[in-house]
Amino acid sequence: MTQIYDEVVFESGGVDLHGWHFAGAGDELATDRGRPVVVMAHGVGGTKDSGLEPFAVGLAKAGLDVLAFDYRGFGASGGEPRQRVSLVGQLEDYRAAMDAVSALPGVDRRRIVLWGVSLSGGHVLAAGAHRDDVVAVVSLTPLVDGMAAARLALRHHAPSSMAKSTVAGFRSRIASAAGRGPVMMPLVGRPGEVSALSLPGHYESYTAIAGPTWRNEIDASLGMELGNHRPIKVAKDLTCPLLVQIADFDRSAPPHAAAKAAVAGRGEVRHYPCDHFDVWPGSDWFEPALAHQVAFLRRHLG
Repeated sequence: MTQIYDEVVFESGGVDLHGWHFAGAGDELATDRGRPVVVMAHGVGGTKDSGLEPFAVGLAKAGLDVLAFDYRGFGASGGEPRQRVSLVGQLEDYRAAMDAVSALPGVDRRRIVLWGVSLSGGHVLAAGAHRDDVVAVVSLTPLVDGMAAARLALRHHAPSSMAKSTVAGFRSRIASAAGRGPVMMPLVGRPGEVSALSLPGHYESYTAIAGPTWRNEIDASLGMELGNHRPIKVAKDLTCPLLVQIADFDRSAPPHAAAKAAVAGRGEVRHYPCDHFDVWPGSDWFEPALAHQVAFLRRHLG
């Protein structure tokens, strides 16, 4: 099978991050300085080989270069501890990737598009704020308010399940503070199992897109980390076109919070009558979601 991307390594916070560079096709969106470039990363616990490639290929066919990368501690990237979500660290990784595009051939480093999904759908709002080199932001089924997500989780999970996950999170924080390794739990599990995502269908949906570097485990302190995640507050600071794509029946990323972020960022909104994972490759709403991204970017960058 022919490889359709070049491997890229760049540094963030003293750690080597691994990325894939997809070259854009044609010159439809190019200027004399090069093509616009999309910077993308996954959501909670995801790796670039877990469903990002079809999005990247579609955008590259439309004439945009794409840099897809793994966060520190995940996938092919370096960094310790492994499988721990750091909101500060992941935002730093996005910014490092934005700097790294200047080394890619054929790319206009002054025309960066930020692309995020789920957790990273919030990261791109923060990474794009107050930047004049970011020309567009695409936020797919974004998680933009950790407290709103916690309230949504309480509606869909049994209190006993939430309590077990919370206890595991406290144990992990205590163990890490004492110099021991973090307490781990599965990222996705079946209903009734203690995991970060355990609603009906989550296990099947996530494992269907999982790539070879993906691991079904996460630091149990994830829930405590997400409580501080509120990029909805900085959506108003974007100065570029924004596309927010909302799954109307999303049980993981609150749709109403995503809509508020879109209004604050003066963004274009697309709605899909589906759940959180139904916009991924292999699902019914992947093609429409990708088509809307391409149309949005061509309209604003053409």
